[in-house]
Amino acid sequence: MRLRQYKHSKQTSFNPKPQVSRSRSSYSRFSPSSLNASLSSLSSHSSRSSRSGSPLAFLSNSARGGNKKQVRRSRSTRKSIVMASGGVADGSKVGFIGLGIMGKAMAINLQKAGYKVVVWNRTSSKCDELVKLGATAADTPAKVVSECDVTVVMLADPAACVQVALGEGGIESAISPGKSIVDMSTVDAATSSKIHDAIKAKGGRFLEAPVSGSKKPAEDGQLVILGAGDEDLYTYALPLFEVMGKKSVYLGSIGNGAKMKLVVNMMLGAMTCTFSEAIGLCEKSGLKRDEFFDVLGAGALQSPWYTIKGNAVNKELYKPDDVTFPMKHMQKDLRLALELGEEVKQSLTVAHETNELFKEAMAQGLEDCDLIAVHPVIMKK
Repeated sequence: MRLRQYKHSKQTSFNPKPQVSRSRSSYSRFSPSSLNASLSSLSSHSSRSSRSGSPLAFLSNSARGGNKKQVRRSRSTRKSIVMASGGVADGSKVGFIGLGIMGKAMAINLQKAGYKVVVWNRTSSKCDELVKLGATAADTPAKVVSECDVTVVMLADPAACVQVALGEGGIESAISPGKSIVDMSTVDAATSSKIHDAIKAKGGRFLEAPVSGSKKPAEDGQLVILGAGDEDLYTYALPLFEVMGKKSVYLGSIGNGAKMKLVVNMMLGAMTCTFSEAIGLCEKSGLKRDEFFDVLGAGALQSPWYTIKGNAVNKELYKPDDVTFPMKHMQKDLRLALELGEEVKQSLTVAHETNELFKEAMAQGLEDCDLIAVHPVIMKK
């Protein structure tokens, strides 16, 4: 499998003594060399650093919420990327279907970047904020596709994706040669392949491009984008990925993006539960939570995820209003990862136990809460 990789401008490094460095134009790509040379010519760098004595100091300013200013490429720089890649031009109409926690933030970033965004959401009131920013709301997914050459999809689960893509008034009904669909939802490989086949049969192009990241990275354009499928469409969509993410990779055949996302989220779920258990073990052993966070941040296990969720535990951010990654979506991803493990005959013992913990928490009515709401459930065990 050939891997093609783009490192976008907004990458953040995490260190025990926090430093935030943001490369404004750092790309690497293995092929073709001509586009690599064009993109590399755009390189320039800027950085800044800050210090804190907090036990959670290994978190960057942006992840803590202290840095509200988003770092974005100028429109002229994106224009250069378009010229190099033949991608979606500034000011083009771009469809966006699905305005949940992630989708809304991604669509807002596209609208603010100068694209003319046409939106649809099952709950139409969720379109209102985008409309106030200048977007246009459509009555059906088919209407979005009919008005736009490229449409981004960001839905909750496989069932929603199949319904919106193949159901009445759905995406497929408006597909004709030249129409392109970029599905950034988290689904299984079989679902991606099913939708891909239906779109391709009508002359359209399809790319799966699930994202690694939650609410804050989506708001800040810091997502990692996992593309697979139509390689030409991947290249065409690069200017959009530049707005929505800090890095994108091309992983080859359809289904590989879905598989990679499930592997990553499986690890994220396990990390969350072991982090919670570690907090409990510390406190019940007579150790202080803040000292544990301090030690964790100074060593090899330093992670922005542990810091964000450590803050959530400290502030008891367990209610649905505090959600950045819904527990029901994490459990869905774990279920799909376990199914993939069965398919390829890979034992996933830790993932299985993690899934059971989330199922137990959901049985207590916490499915719409952030996944860190598993912590009080674990603490009571």
